[in-house]
Amino acid sequence: MQFKSDVEAVDAFVEKFQKLKTEVAKVIIGQDEIVKSLIISVFSKGHCLLVGVPGLAKTLMVNSLAKALGLKYNRIQFTPDLMPSDIIGTEILDETRKFKFIQGPLFTNILLADEINRTPPKTQSALLEAMQERAVTTAGVTFKLDYPFFVLATQNPIEQEGTYPLPEAQLDRFMFNVWLDYPSFQEEIDIVKNTTSDFISDIKIILEREEILFFQDLIRRIPVNDNILKYAVSLAVKTRPNTAQSHPYANNYLNWGAGPRASQYLIIGAKCHAAINGKYSPDIEDVQAIALPVLRHRLVRNYKAEAENIGVDEIIRELL
Repeated sequence: MQFKSDVEAVDAFVEKFQKLKTEVAKVIIGQDEIVKSLIISVFSKGHCLLVGVPGLAKTLMVNSLAKALGLKYNRIQFTPDLMPSDIIGTEILDETRKFKFIQGPLFTNILLADEINRTPPKTQSALLEAMQERAVTTAGVTFKLDYPFFVLATQNPIEQEGTYPLPEAQLDRFMFNVWLDYPSFQEEIDIVKNTTSDFISDIKIILEREEILFFQDLIRRIPVNDNILKYAVSLAVKTRPNTAQSHPYANNYLNWGAGPRASQYLIIGAKCHAAINGKYSPDIEDVQAIALPVLRHRLVRNYKAEAENIGVDEIIRELL
């Protein structure tokens, strides 16, 4: 893609973002903020975890976005008997009696890890290297994954029957933890009307692979003022209890807070949030706009918070 300047490229990105959102909205009614978070995570080179009760169209949302982005897409249904080799791939003996690696569904551009918390931690951990290094190592050989690569995972709440909590190391690999709520009354009427008739929506490809890679690099080039950097880092540092810069809420209600990866995601997410709103540099409002999904899965409440029914979102809002 050729643009005279990054300013012109940001303007083009705003236009593409609007088209992408409109295309997904053909299938997904409401949930505008959720779709926006998904798009921000994609262009920030981050992974996204969607949390909500069954039936809120989490899978359909990811499927629709993959179609609009025109990328290779695989889905893995996570179950209690799923093995790491079912995700990564396995070695077999070929006709020449030599071992040959058969790639698993992980080798794609967009991986939908459906109901990721239905499988034990051993299998969940098979995604760790792929999510961080964009590579897979098996039998001492490292295989690079194609770019772009995203894991968009769906999860039912931990309280649901037959689920396993995600390991903290894997949770930290997700840029966003997005909570889905029930649709409004009018939105549910529209959903029922569309899904119980012969209405069929054909999703068009809005962006090609090269365009996605270009806009990902563009987001990284967006400049950030030092005061915004300090604000984002300060926000993450405040969540760490019993340190010099701890917030009183962190000391009272948290066992531990967010690590440096949270600071990184606050900045890159703020850059993308600024760009989709036509701004050429993020401000404090952009950091605040993405703070909840960036921080909520990185804070661990203590017994006092649970006893007083103080939620993670309430603690983050107090920090903001």
